[in-house]
Amino acid sequence: DKFKLLLALFVVFGTWICDAGRFCALAFAAHEKVSFPLGIILTWLNYFGSAVTPMQSGGGPFQVYALYKKGIPVGKGIAITLMRTMLTILILTLAVPAALMLDPDILEGSPFLKGLVFYVFVVILATWAFVAFTIIKPELIKKLSRSVVMWLRKIKFMKSNRMVVKIVQWLDKEIDNYILNFKLAFNTGKLWVVLAVVLSVLHLLALFSVLPVLMSAVGLPFRYMQTIAVQAVFMFILYFVPTPGASGVAEGGGALLYSILMPANMAGVMAIICRFFTDYISIFMGVVVVIRMLGWG
Repeated sequence: DKFKLLLALFVVFGTWICDAGRFCALAFAAHEKVSFPLGIILTWLNYFGSAVTPMQSGGGPFQVYALYKKGIPVGKGIAITLMRTMLTILILTLAVPAALMLDPDILEGSPFLKGLVFYVFVVILATWAFVAFTIIKPELIKKLSRSVVMWLRKIKFMKSNRMVVKIVQWLDKEIDNYILNFKLAFNTGKLWVVLAVVLSVLHLLALFSVLPVLMSAVGLPFRYMQTIAVQAVFMFILYFVPTPGASGVAEGGGALLYSILMPANMAGVMAIICRFFTDYISIFMGVVVVIRMLGWG
């Protein structure tokens, strides 16, 4: 059904709108201004950066760079992009246990997937602990950054003491900006943070709605809530797969999990088609943005 394929594309547009909107909301919470077109660019940059780095970690640095080019300090840029990522992880962390309780068959018969889910929970707990540590103990982070700078000076990576002083001062200022961002967000920017949470939920719902639309397009029966539950577990795993853009696991894991929702002979094909709509189109747009921003060289 070509109309439903077109509908799936419009749902993808909806995910971009929600993602861009939450960037704008989180920036406003930090008393910074991010326009909606810049929010769309940040969304595409995230897809591109995530696709070429292990554990999808490269999206953030691209976004921080784009924000810095627009006059937002690096410390605040890191805090904004980190809050955006942590909101998604928080929602998935709450949604996945609920999904597994409602539909325990998702992981039945697959010790590999059970192990992956356990591994992701451990990584997420460690990530939350680290973020909390950076907020509670910023002075220790400053001391650590100074130690790294002094070590670089010792191995003659930096040629002058003047450069060391400048870098230390810059790092101290950006760590202060990072902490200030969180203070502003949870004091004067609470309503913007609430809006970002709502947009994060809508973003995930739109993203997870692409698969049932595609299943409907080829005449496959489905239960909407079951497709949401399976994809929540799947995305939860993909966030911390140590391959660039979760490549390999995304396709193979998708075929394995989607076989719960449809005949096994369709699961692999549908996993590729769904990933084309939800990821590859956005990655291509990210490539275009990076070339326009950085050039071919």
